[in-house]
Amino acid sequence: MFKNKFSIGAVLLVMGLVVVLCLPSCAERQKVVMDNNNVVKFRTPKYIFFFIGDGMSLPQIRLAEAVLATEGFEEAFLRESGVRVERDKLFMSGFPASGLATNHANNRFITGSAAAGTALATGNKTTINTISMNDDRSLAQTTMAEMAKAGGKKVGIISSVSLDHATPATFYAHTEDRNNYEIIGEQLLGSGVDYFAGGFVRHDTYKNNSYEDYLRMLGDSGYLFVDNREQFEALTNGSGKVFATISGMDSHNGDDMALPYNIDLDIQNSKDQTITLAEFTRKGIELLDNEKGFFMMVEGGKIDWVCHANDVVSNVYETVSFDNAIGVALEFYEQHPKETLIVVTGDHETGGLSIGFAGTGYGTYFEKLLKQNISFKLYQDMVRNWAAEGKVTFDDALASLEESFGLGDTTVGLKLTDYDISRLKNAFNLSMKLEKFSVLGEERAVLYGSYDPFTVTATRILANKAGVGWTSFSHTALPLVVLAIGEGHELFNGYYDNTDIAKKIMLAGGYSGEEFFVMPPVDSTFVE
Repeated sequence: MFKNKFSIGAVLLVMGLVVVLCLPSCAERQKVVMDNNNVVKFRTPKYIFFFIGDGMSLPQIRLAEAVLATEGFEEAFLRESGVRVERDKLFMSGFPASGLATNHANNRFITGSAAAGTALATGNKTTINTISMNDDRSLAQTTMAEMAKAGGKKVGIISSVSLDHATPATFYAHTEDRNNYEIIGEQLLGSGVDYFAGGFVRHDTYKNNSYEDYLRMLGDSGYLFVDNREQFEALTNGSGKVFATISGMDSHNGDDMALPYNIDLDIQNSKDQTITLAEFTRKGIELLDNEKGFFMMVEGGKIDWVCHANDVVSNVYETVSFDNAIGVALEFYEQHPKETLIVVTGDHETGGLSIGFAGTGYGTYFEKLLKQNISFKLYQDMVRNWAAEGKVTFDDALASLEESFGLGDTTVGLKLTDYDISRLKNAFNLSMKLEKFSVLGEERAVLYGSYDPFTVTATRILANKAGVGWTSFSHTALPLVVLAIGEGHELFNGYYDNTDIAKKIMLAGGYSGEEFFVMPPVDSTFVE
């Protein structure tokens, strides 16, 4: 539907974008003549990092930086071990190259993670829910991870959510529907990826294999499975293929097999047991480094989840955690500046996040966000328990809000107005009915989405009092931010399509694929 009308990548190629592939036998440096006659010269990087913030675009980045610069938040982010966090700018914001990218799917203007991930992994558009296959799901599309592996590089796939979720799956799997978790899990076993890390797989959805079955199949496929810090820290470059996750919490309890929300680490007493995205990235570098180099994809998957729930504060925690992983790659780049490329982008924006709210005019009061100390998920679980027990009154609930979100605390400007209390009371009454949290009618879809009414009303009220707003519980069509540093980073300046992000990475890395070149190069000059 949209591929002919909106395919910016195709238009650029028709206008004369020239791409020249440097194979291992070529000279050290390659020259690429772009459509505007600009010449980009770079070495083919030995190491490529591709960071994808699921649900992240410019608002998420800008808000995280605004909060980092707010007095009182410094200590909140010291929980991330081994990474510099005392800063008021994100690591990614200092990258020299910046671009914007459109991200529509072929059959829907507002994309989903599967279609967007396919574009980022393969350089090809596809349809909603499709994992690295063409529009009609009749043909698998080669991914850059598969190209890197075929070229002799080691490959790592890391995510804060389950490793069979849409975005990570698009780099190693090919299936008609992102919800085919068991099929994706089976393809993971045969993918040849050297390092999987982060969440587990959605074995709770499997029909034919249990959790124990899958662990056995991982071993049969040559993977060393580790799920605690002691085993993780003992891994070395000689450990072979590795699948690393954490036990307990959200990892194996049926809640999408993801890492815990960063804001909840102290609440769950899991700080010492949790392995952060930054730590998974650092270990990946250690395990994957070799004379031919590596390709590593790292996803901040829970940015999307907290934005769907309109949880501003948890969003900041997840964005900073994602950026801390980028900081690890940046440290590596500083040691290998002539051999490394780092690219950062999102797959789509989620929630319609807006730094600005009608009720505060031009005012922003980010210090008020410091009062929240729990994720929407843990608080929502608590509200569901209230409903099951039937003993909590509305006054009890208001007292809980002050403890968890600061709402009602007049000393920090979080007084609840009559309008706030009216909204909260209506939401509380709905929450206590023990209904499934699904969209029930137009009004509920606008007010609560598919979330617990009382919880999401609280997170929205806090956001609004800080001068932040939300427009949706779903994805939006906001263009993606693309940031890059390292060899070939100049390729990522400008305005283009999300498929071109993949093509530029493939070009920079010297990867190849049948559908990569749509026209022969007209300038094959290589320079020392």
